[in-house]
Amino acid sequence: MEYIPRLVDTYISKKLRTKGALLIEGPKWCGKTTSGKQFSNSLIFLDDPMRRDEYARLAELNITQLLQGDTPRLLDEWQLYPRLWDAVRYEVDQRAKFGQFILTGSAVPPDFSQILHSGTGRIARLAMHTMTLTESGDSTGQVRLSSLFEGAEKVEGQNKCDLNKITQLICRGGWPLALALEENDAYDPALDYVDAVVNSDISRVDGVERNPLLTASLLRSYARNQGSQATIGAIAADTKGAGQEASEKTITSYLNALRMIFVIEDMAAWNPNLRSKTAIRTSPTRYFTDPSIAAGALRIGPQDLMRDLESLGLLFETLCARDLRVYAQCLDGDVYHYRDSNGLECDMVIHLRNGKYGLAEVKLGGPTLIEEGAANLLKLRERIDTSKMGMPSFLMILTAVGDYAYTRSDGIHIVPIATLTA
Repeated sequence: MEYIPRLVDTYISKKLRTKGALLIEGPKWCGKTTSGKQFSNSLIFLDDPMRRDEYARLAELNITQLLQGDTPRLLDEWQLYPRLWDAVRYEVDQRAKFGQFILTGSAVPPDFSQILHSGTGRIARLAMHTMTLTESGDSTGQVRLSSLFEGAEKVEGQNKCDLNKITQLICRGGWPLALALEENDAYDPALDYVDAVVNSDISRVDGVERNPLLTASLLRSYARNQGSQATIGAIAADTKGAGQEASEKTITSYLNALRMIFVIEDMAAWNPNLRSKTAIRTSPTRYFTDPSIAAGALRIGPQDLMRDLESLGLLFETLCARDLRVYAQCLDGDVYHYRDSNGLECDMVIHLRNGKYGLAEVKLGGPTLIEEGAANLLKLRERIDTSKMGMPSFLMILTAVGDYAYTRSDGIHIVPIATLTA
């Protein structure tokens, strides 16, 4: 299968020129190893069942032997042997050369006591996501986020995705292996992913046996709470209502395990300087790393979403969160949400490390919802103390439908997600 270029490829290339090693971590099947292989000259699959005993002995008795090979050397699923981290850091110091190792992992190490050094200055980190609509070829890429931060006053683009297509993209997700499948088969990888999480991955990550029925119920609850700031107590009550009673402590343990294997990725709250003393809510917003995980957890498909626009709106927001995170990453930035004690919300705040920021609302589309989103953006802009933070670089409403990307007379950009890129 021909390699599909990823937006993070430029980052990988840069870090191998400037750091001794690079860690690529993210959800299983998102393409970490495939991308890493494009930059490596030797590799070792540490989860190879035929050689696991051999690798375990080497990790205990002669760990540096696992590091021998042409560089950059790819160490796939390195977290299975956490002592590799310090070994890589030490070897980087001894060799005093850049681009020595690429580490890939679909989970964080369960036992941090075996890691003595942070790796700062030697090992760069890259969070990899499933494919954006740009990478899968489903976005025209006519609207560039970088251009908006550079001061573009108008946007133009033609949207080729209708609402039915958007529901298909949500249920298919950004799994690279799904792209080669026929439409009806393309939804299977997400279902298989959820089944793997429920039946094995959530327990394998740290060796703690977890209840598959509770895990499945928790994933369904999380799917119903996408884009919200639902509390642990509310999620626990939701799972109890589905027949799976668990304490808040247990729910927290399960959620931590899901974070360790990159199933969920909550969005932190944005904390701007405001003109007033309005209290800012700091609870994170709940998201899966890919919208298809929510669809798979709920066992729903495109036609189900077409009949339930409320659920469609929540899962569409998850799709936008995934894509914006990757596009912001390319610009050295992060994505946050905003909510204050007066009830004013902003779905996505893209904040770059140079201080620039943009505000974005997510709406399925239609005049009423777009006007609602525009009013929120303008109200939030007025509350921000621009003498301390500067004006936002742009105000944008991301939509699922709409024939064109365009800029309103008030300067707000209306951008179908299938026209956006980094």
